Parts: sequence; C-alpha cells; structure tokens
Amino acid sequence: MAAAPLSLDQIANLPAELPGWQVVNGKLHRDVRFADFNAAFGFMARVALVAETLGHHPEWSNVWNRVTIELTTHDVGGLSDLDVSLAQRINQLLD
Repeated sequence: MAAAPLSLDQIANLPAELPGWQVVNGKLHRDVRFADFNAAFGFMARVALVAETLGHHPEWSNVWNRVTIELTTHDVGGLSDLDVSLAQRINQLLD
C-alpha cells in the first residue's frame, strides 16, 4: 500500500491529534524519557515490532533513558498517513 501524503492543513493539526508530538523541520518529533536504559531499550524493541508490521520505520536515537523519535516518509518527501499511524501506535505503547 502506497503512503498518502498529508495536506498542509492535516500537518497543522497533528500536534492536537497526536499528544506528545510536534512537527519539527517537517518531521513528526517526540522525546520520551524512561526510568533507565533498560526501560528505554525495551520500549524501542516494542516500537520496532510495530514498525515492522507497518513496513514503516522511525529515525531515532537512544541516550541512556531518553529516546528521540522522528517520523517522515521518504517516498513522499514529507509526512504521510504512515507517520500518523506509527505515531498513534507509539502513543498506545506509552499509555
């Protein structure tokens, strides 16, 4: 299934639609802090499984208890419905 690019209006509404996320430099961005490295890495492992099922993978980094996530869809040159789906799933993992 091809990714559908988001309109400018859809992008403007993302922070309200996706708690904890911001649009930074054209990407969905979120920083998450955990109790320690094990909790952060465990979260990353759970996100990796979700990302594989969606066939859409984050740009991310981990420093001790912090995970920084950026989502974009390279195939469309910006944000798409796949980024929204992955962000929603990530938020569910954090609930």
